[in-house]
Amino acid sequence: MPQEKPATDLASHAPQLLVEGLAVGYGATPVQREVSFSVRPGSIFAIMGASGCGKSTVLKALIGLLRPSAGVVRFGGRDYWAASEASRDELARRFGVLFQGGALWSGMTASENVALAFQMFTSLDAAAIDALVQVKLSLVGLEAGRASLPADLSGGMRQRVGLARALALDPEILFLDEPSTGLDPISARRLDDLIVELRAGFGMTVVMVSHELPSLFGICDDGVFLDATTHTVIAHGSPQVLRDTCPHPMVRAFMHRERPPEPTPGGADAGQ
Repeated sequence: MPQEKPATDLASHAPQLLVEGLAVGYGATPVQREVSFSVRPGSIFAIMGASGCGKSTVLKALIGLLRPSAGVVRFGGRDYWAASEASRDELARRFGVLFQGGALWSGMTASENVALAFQMFTSLDAAAIDALVQVKLSLVGLEAGRASLPADLSGGMRQRVGLARALALDPEILFLDEPSTGLDPISARRLDDLIVELRAGFGMTVVMVSHELPSLFGICDDGVFLDATTHTVIAHGSPQVLRDTCPHPMVRAFMHRERPPEPTPGGADAGQ
């Protein structure tokens, strides 16, 4: 699987996304707290953890769908949640989102789903939109499926349509929520390869929520590991490094597909 790195030295750049002390939950129910990490420009960053740990909830706070109860989310140095609604809208147009399962409108064709972004956020005419839709679908290898409804597409093809829609406005950051969940191994591998190709070709930053080990080991440069028991980050680093060197028993069990240890009383962060 390709693992091309951007030509520039990633470590020499300021973070494109900076998260500090983030706390998220629903009502009085906490999901994650004190979540802090930074994402370098041009990297593929993983938000990892077992099912139910709050990965997608944290993602919602990053993309503007859930206001955190504490903490800061900065895009290019700008505090997203402290900004005005107009400023948040402007920032949001700088990133694209691929939701779990593609989240396509079932009554619209592939082309119509991709066209939505242009119709909502630009003043382009129908001919210009149609031309751009063809370009975006071509980027993900779906020129022939543009007139198909989601029900007539395979799971991998639906994800590609969702990816084309996420790429519509040429985002600086691409957020992916469990992109390969439900895909067969070949389709998942193809999607991973496509993500790497898009990163290499356009220099975009990718933030990916996933618990799929082949994807995590195959394409991610860096990441954080969220824990459902302590409700916080218990490890930082690339999936490969965490697999090989992290001493935390929960992380080690996850990365090696082993039975996790029983939670300790009070949720102590043993072995962090």
